[in-house]
Amino acid sequence: MPDSTSDQPGSALGTQFVERSLDLTGKLYQKSVYPAVLDVAHGRRLSSPLVVDLDPTTVCDLACPECISSQVLHHGQIGQDRIVRLAHELADSQVRAVILIGGGEPLLHRSVGRIIEVLHEAGIRIGLVTNGTQIHRHLDRLAGMLSWVRVSVDAADPDTYQAFRPSRGKRSAFPQVIENMRLLAARKKGRLGYSFLLMQRFDDDGKVTDSNYHEVYRAGVLAREIGCDYFEVKAMLDEDHYTVNQRPEDIEEVEDQIARLRALEDDSFHILHSSNWQAVRTGADPVQPKDYRTCAVAELRTTVTPTGVYVCPYHRGNPKGRIGDIQDTGFAELWSAADTSVIDPSADCRFVCARHATNQEIELLAQRPEPAVLVEDFDLFI
Repeated sequence: MPDSTSDQPGSALGTQFVERSLDLTGKLYQKSVYPAVLDVAHGRRLSSPLVVDLDPTTVCDLACPECISSQVLHHGQIGQDRIVRLAHELADSQVRAVILIGGGEPLLHRSVGRIIEVLHEAGIRIGLVTNGTQIHRHLDRLAGMLSWVRVSVDAADPDTYQAFRPSRGKRSAFPQVIENMRLLAARKKGRLGYSFLLMQRFDDDGKVTDSNYHEVYRAGVLAREIGCDYFEVKAMLDEDHYTVNQRPEDIEEVEDQIARLRALEDDSFHILHSSNWQAVRTGADPVQPKDYRTCAVAELRTTVTPTGVYVCPYHRGNPKGRIGDIQDTGFAELWSAADTSVIDPSADCRFVCARHATNQEIELLAQRPEPAVLVEDFDLFI
């Protein structure tokens, strides 16, 4: 795989790199990605997806009341021997990038270190979404082998963290998480992100009883202080992945804090909006109509979990979106037999989907007679 420094998110590429990494349609035109995208645009199947979301385990050491994955938690893990074999199978495929995610907390799987080593040795880019509690146990590998690590923190102090991200013990895990991030920031080769999910709780009369909205600015300042490359604000979704519209005064409170954080941006630290917060802040309809019946991105990305392989993370745990079981089937065999068209986006994906624009772009490719203008690889996490 090409060893491009621009594919290493820790390099000091400033605003231009951040904007490109958020440009999901632009990523389709990378030289090593476009041929597969064009095949998909013309209805051809790939020998493997380009990106795999991999849930090693459904076990988590936190007990977050608002966890959107609560329905799929604590249903076991991919066996230790099986997941190492899977890593080798991915290494032998055309997979270009793997995101260790969940479901549960991926760093709780006992074989996660070996998984990272196998994928890294094969030249596969690796990303990690984690709650951060176990970073210190895998510091060398995370610092040296990952393209990026995103930590879900959602708070700026221990009390708020314990309210929204309670540990299974009595003490808040916040100090450990922040120290882990500080340790990783000092040694990382890739990019480190501080993720902040906006959350509120209401009583029966609709009055806010608990919130982390007021901590956006302080959390962003903390993210910069401990050495993160970016701070990302995300909107809360309901259990069906629909954005939850906010009161104007609450949007204003968050936007004011984000505006203050903009003053802290430089070539090494950036403030990001997730696509769902963009939808909420602009008052977009939570229902996003789609006029296509198959998801092209489902052929480019897939989600592997202990309970099955699914077309995408939005449909993790949804029987309709299940396309196989990795526990007793090799990856190549599973993918060859998989039907990635089982989900009809026009009916099954009416929420705001981060890959909607990508699907629309791919649909247009087959209709364009002129050759595309391609760019050097800059981010394989399409």
